[in-house]
Parts: sequence; C-alpha cells; structure tokens
Amino acid sequence: MSADEVAPLFELLAGRRIVALTGAGCSTESGIPDYRGGGRPGPRNPIQHDAFMRRPEVRQRYWARATLGWERFHGAQPNDGHAALARLEAAGLLAGVITQNVDRLHHAAGSRRVVELHGALADVRCLDCREVEPRAALQARLLDANPGWLAAAAGAARPDGDAELPAEAVAGFQVVGCRGCGGVLKPDVVFFGGTVAEPTLSAAWALLAEAGALLVVGSSLTVYSGFRFVRRAHEQGLPIGIVNLGPTRGDALAQARVSAPVGQVLPQLADALSAAESSV
Repeated sequence: MSADEVAPLFELLAGRRIVALTGAGCSTESGIPDYRGGGRPGPRNPIQHDAFMRRPEVRQRYWARATLGWERFHGAQPNDGHAALARLEAAGLLAGVITQNVDRLHHAAGSRRVVELHGALADVRCLDCREVEPRAALQARLLDANPGWLAAAAGAARPDGDAELPAEAVAGFQVVGCRGCGGVLKPDVVFFGGTVAEPTLSAAWALLAEAGALLVVGSSLTVYSGFRFVRRAHEQGLPIGIVNLGPTRGDALAQARVSAPVGQVLPQLADALSAAESSV
C-alpha cells in the first residue's frame, strides 16, 4: 500500500486524539471470518437472543457449533492491525478502542483501554446463579460429554467462534450445565436481538467523549450498536475516517476512507502519526 493511499487518513487524524471503533474486519487477517466480506450478505442463521433464552434445542445447536468452532477461534493471534492500534495507544495518540468483536485480540495485542460492546467469548455465565466460567474450561467439559465430536463433526468457521453445521449433525449433542448449580449456560456475549448492557454503553460513550477524531476499522456499520457512534461523532463535528474492505453504512459521514486490508493500512498510519508526533 502506498503512502499516498494512507495520506488522507493521516491528514485527517494528525494532531487529534483518536478513538477507534473496530468490527469483524479487524480480525479477518487473524483467521477469524467476518460477516459481510467477500460478497456475503450477512451472517447465516445467526443465534437470536430470545430463541437462545427460551428454547433448549437452540441452545443445543449453539453449543454443538461452538464446541467445533472454539478450537480455531481460541487459537487466533493478533494481526498487524491490532498491534498498530496498541502502538498508537502506547504513544498517547489513541484514547482507546470500542470494539464490536468478541475475540479479545485487542487485549492480546497490548491494548489497555478496550470497551467490548458485545462482550467476549472467553467467559461463560450461568443464567441462574450468575457464576462465570472460563470458556476454555467449559470446552473440556463439553468434549468429555461428547467424545469424538471434533473428529466426527465438520463445518465452516463463523465469526462468532462457532461453525455452520446442518441440523442433522446437531442431533445427540449433549449440553452441559453450570458446574456450580447445574443451570443454563450462556456465552457472555450479546446475541443478535440482544441489548448492550448499560454500564458497557456508558463506558463507550465516555470514551468517545475524549475523541478528537473517530477511526472506524473493519466494520460495515450495518449493525446499529456500532453505527450509533459514527452518527454521534458526526453530530458533534468530529472528523471520521474509515478503513474497511467494501462499502459501509457510514461512508457518507466520513471525511476520509480507505478500502484495503486493515493489516496493511494501520501499521503505515501508525508509523506516520508517530513520526509526526515525535517531530513536534
């Protein structure tokens, strides 16, 4: 990627304290697929919040898919885009990250201030006693209850850490309960149709209030939970830059836009912004 292609973003962001809003496209170069890249219209047959809460067969379908997808998801490593954002924060140029992702790769890259809008798959919560269990520990229990599952099942990876499986493949999968009370377990994430917790939303608004500019990274902004921050930034007159492969819902509100892989753009942008800061 040439310096000329990154220049509009640099000119927009230089000298301003940045807040980053990241989506699934920030993690595709780590091997986690996004929702709408590559011409896909959106997630196929996503788990809905109300259905998960009400229907045991939906929970069975989710945990069957998640048990298969977890191995790949859990092994993902931060990419150059994550590292560049962590570097900008360490240099004092980035106030923090508001992320729609549930993979904790920003933390793994060294980012310190991260607001996880949709939670994180690393934690599982009991809906009855509220005990939290690490997802890795639950994986071991699920595999014990379903011997041979990883070898017998096969499916395409999905961005939420699960895998697409046909309905007939799910039959017979054994769901385990809370290790403390035996209650129903749910990943500590916001499913489609769910709502972002008020403390989380308040933390995100507080972070945006510190911004001199908003940088959208790897999000089509189709989901309102992310787009609302772009809309608020626009209402407040904050400069908005977007790095995303493909069009986004916020394109008309942005002053600079680069359509290229995050791992190519952000390291160059971080280098340029850091160099400009050190020369002041």
